[in-house]
Amino acid sequence: MAGLEGPWERIRVTVGDDRVEVVLDHKPTRNAIDQQMVDELHAVCAELERAPRVLILAGANGLFASGADIAQLKERRRDDALAGINSTIFDRIAKLPMPVIAALEGYALGGGAELAYAADFRIATPNVKIGNPETALGILAAAGATWRLRELIGEPLAKEILLAGRQLDATEALACHLITEVHEVDELLPAAHALADRIGAQDALAVRISKAVFHTPREVHPLIDTLAQGMLFESEAKFERMQGFLDQRAARKAKRDAEKAAAANTEKE
Repeated sequence: MAGLEGPWERIRVTVGDDRVEVVLDHKPTRNAIDQQMVDELHAVCAELERAPRVLILAGANGLFASGADIAQLKERRRDDALAGINSTIFDRIAKLPMPVIAALEGYALGGGAELAYAADFRIATPNVKIGNPETALGILAAAGATWRLRELIGEPLAKEILLAGRQLDATEALACHLITEVHEVDELLPAAHALADRIGAQDALAVRISKAVFHTPREVHPLIDTLAQGMLFESEAKFERMQGFLDQRAARKAKRDAEKAAAANTEKE
């Protein structure tokens, strides 16, 4: 993927056949999401929109992302806020054709948490801390947390995080399903890739369409489901995969029948 060759200043990119791994890596700011990182994430998204693959997001230096770059944030004014710098990139990531996996280690705070909320899957290490301390800085979590977090974990807990500064540890995040798996640090990325493997075992077009349909407004269901299914019913993969399923079932039945016949012959002898 020529568009992912870099050079990169804030991230590390590894390209696989069916996935791209992006590691946030800027130790001086604890992986804070600054303008340079936003620009680099946009470049990644552009390539994944052109050639869809699963995206794995992770962080280096013992944490996912400590939030936005406060030094940059302090200097931003009304017009910067109205530009939606972080919300635009997080929304773009959320709308990528294939699923996004966020592998969270250590702190995922502020903008880092909002980046994680934009993912389709979140897994974490036991030392994870997830929260949105924006109100303590005189601003709000305007890059998706005020609505994504409510959808993910419900209004009461979302309000504790957004209005009272509560941070969730791994046990709490797992209990409310904000994350779905907990792994030790050295097992986190392998677990993310194992999840990507499971996604990769599905038909890519069916996954893409399922993700798109899942995120459509309630009022367009069930019509959109019916139309999407009509498209998939004509796909080559549908016929190949269903025929493969039937062939495997027939083979298993033939094996069972042969074993029964052999057992019956043994009894006669």
